[in-house]
Amino acid sequence: MALNIVLYEPEIPANTGNIGRTCVATNTRLHLIEPLGFSLEEKHLKRAGMDYWKELDVTTYVNWEDFTRRNPDAKVYYATTKARHVYSEVNYEPDCYIMFGKESAGIPEEILKENPETCIRIPMVGETRSLNLSNSVAIVLYEALRQNDFSNMKLEGELHRLRWED
Repeated sequence: MALNIVLYEPEIPANTGNIGRTCVATNTRLHLIEPLGFSLEEKHLKRAGMDYWKELDVTTYVNWEDFTRRNPDAKVYYATTKARHVYSEVNYEPDCYIMFGKESAGIPEEILKENPETCIRIPMVGETRSLNLSNSVAIVLYEALRQNDFSNMKLEGELHRLRWED
């Protein structure tokens, strides 16, 4: 099982670096749809991803059409503030894709309008426009992992046992 995180035109290198680190820690694939607002060699990206970046399973795409062409059977959930479904109300398949839009504008309306049943949102109060991108990815990704019984991950009881048995 390997979940997939898709970032549509991410703009802030530190967010992508943090997301990359989370993906390494959870054995999740990262997909980046260009244009990116930074270089993959940028020091801010590497600093946020720390030394984990070299372990990351990351694929880049020249645009949305390239992504859909190379992943024709992908079950994609689209994270947006405009969704009817709360992220915790859907059932995430073990190999699904969870897509997040760029920090300044989110996922384009035309993509969302084509996929209303797989759009998801994180509940918020008041006039908050959105959460930080890396925080949003972590929230939704860990729900998907929980639903899949944290497959292939070390659970707390296992870690406790490992520490004391060594």
